[in-house]
Amino acid sequence: MNAQNNITPDSFALGGDLIVNRLGYGAMRLTDQPANFGPYPDWEQGKRLLRLAAELGVNFFDTARAYGPQWNEKLLGEALEGLPNIVFATKGGIDKLSPIEMVKDASPEVLTAQIDDALKNLRVEQIGLFQLHWVDPKTPIEVSIEALAKAREAGKIAHIGVSNVSVEQLRSAQSVAPIASVQNRYNILERDQDDMIDLTAREGIAFIPYGPLGAHPMRKGSPLAAQAGSGQRTGAQTALRALLDRSPNTVVIPGTTSIQHLEENMQA
Repeated sequence: MNAQNNITPDSFALGGDLIVNRLGYGAMRLTDQPANFGPYPDWEQGKRLLRLAAELGVNFFDTARAYGPQWNEKLLGEALEGLPNIVFATKGGIDKLSPIEMVKDASPEVLTAQIDDALKNLRVEQIGLFQLHWVDPKTPIEVSIEALAKAREAGKIAHIGVSNVSVEQLRSAQSVAPIASVQNRYNILERDQDDMIDLTAREGIAFIPYGPLGAHPMRKGSPLAAQAGSGQRTGAQTALRALLDRSPNTVVIPGTTSIQHLEENMQA
């Protein structure tokens, strides 16, 4: 069956065949705060939150090796194991050595090992979307993408994504393999990715805006969530709805540790 036959305005065919709801969940906050280093302190509550997200219709969960590191992937794998139609999107090419120290290494050897770790952590036989977290200044992006292409050929990942990239870097990645998604920072106050959104929309590539509520990755609080909303919507709902309305290829991944905020976000 053609995946496009099942597409609605609230969904997107990632890579042309993985149908995901356009309101997903970004799991980064489910680590020890404020440095995103270490396991989430209330592990069981985190599992309940993730399962509730799935019950509310989320089937696209975004994580990364660097979150924890690895603890975030393990939490998602434990919470969502066996649930149908769940698409995990994780990222590699960065590792976190301490609360204040991260290292970029997107060499083929490292990426291959991180994919194998992610398969175990997420408890899946294939990862729906594996994204290059950042371009490694020591490794040409084409070399990194070639490693991901080999993992795809081996059946370890279904689709390849890139994150924190320019249009030029996207084109370099595309010269090696099909790219299913671009994940760059974007929200209604930070709109320097408008051209990238339009480009990816024309080419059927998902655009995944991180920081959709303007939050700093290492600080608590979301500036846009604190603002007044529009009509019956809260500030968070207004900001998320604007991103969903911006283009049909946007897949929005708000993150929260609060059941109340999760339910609020899902009403966007």
